[in-house]
Amino acid sequence: MNPFSYVAADSADQALREVGAAGAVYLAGGTNLIDEMKLGVHLPQLVVDVNRLPLDKIETLPDGGLRIGATVRNSDLANHPRVLDEYPCLSQAILSGASPQLRNMATTAGNLLQRTRCTYYRDISYSACNKRTPGSGCSAINGFNRSHAVLGVSSQCIATHPSDMDVALVALDATVQLTSPAGNRSVAINDFYVPYGQDPARENVLQPGELVTSVDLPKQSWFGRSAYMKTRDRASYEFALASAAVAINKGSDGKIADVRIALGGIATKPWRAFAAEKVLRGQAPDDGLFAAAADAELAAAQAQTHNAFKIPLAKRVIVLTLQRVASMS
Repeated sequence: MNPFSYVAADSADQALREVGAAGAVYLAGGTNLIDEMKLGVHLPQLVVDVNRLPLDKIETLPDGGLRIGATVRNSDLANHPRVLDEYPCLSQAILSGASPQLRNMATTAGNLLQRTRCTYYRDISYSACNKRTPGSGCSAINGFNRSHAVLGVSSQCIATHPSDMDVALVALDATVQLTSPAGNRSVAINDFYVPYGQDPARENVLQPGELVTSVDLPKQSWFGRSAYMKTRDRASYEFALASAAVAINKGSDGKIADVRIALGGIATKPWRAFAAEKVLRGQAPDDGLFAAAADAELAAAQAQTHNAFKIPLAKRVIVLTLQRVASMS
């Protein structure tokens, strides 16, 4: 591991001041950052520990929503009574990821900033990786790309976003709260992630040194009728091949008044399925409608040599998750 300096910040002001230096990063749970440091993918000069900051609370907002602190551990969040009752797809998504030991360490903000598990990104012996070294190329495009993305891809990168939790947060209309020396700001989670385009190294709208302080969930009674489904190569401790978080609001006439769908395992970011949602709104739920919605969302999918199976797999996941949520009382 590359030598680095370490500071445990006692306040947000200190953390922001320390990370203002070049080559500095924040450390919370470390389940992703430490891996990358060991692999030589990320070589910070200074690590600023934020675990002493008062960011580990789950609190009710004045409007009835839920504020999740940046350093709340995944296990605590997944088992929180309000999450289980009012945002069940979030609990299901968290519990489907990693292992109990990792969930006891991993944090809210760490999940937001989780990096891809693309082999070509994580193995520095592959010099062509636009995410590590912009302009160097993408080894995955002509390599073994079974686990890679089919939505949001470009000629520069096809790496899949790995998070389960973030997929649920996108479906739940979460808002990310940020702070920096310039002040505080709020960013809708779907705007927090940016398309890869020509710069795969830039994955979100965070400015240098900016600190995630919390993630806020709105109060929506129908988010209690939500679910997360994940397909993977093995039953546990595995990343998604395709996943979906779905919430449905049915009107008094039984039709779909509103819906949220987010997809994981198939895209370069947690993917909000706007095209599928448009097909569903105002319609009576049935299997044919669900299939049409999935087809609409996946029409733009671009398969690579080894991952074409992800398109029909994702369709099945979308349909099955819609069926599950539509059947809820």
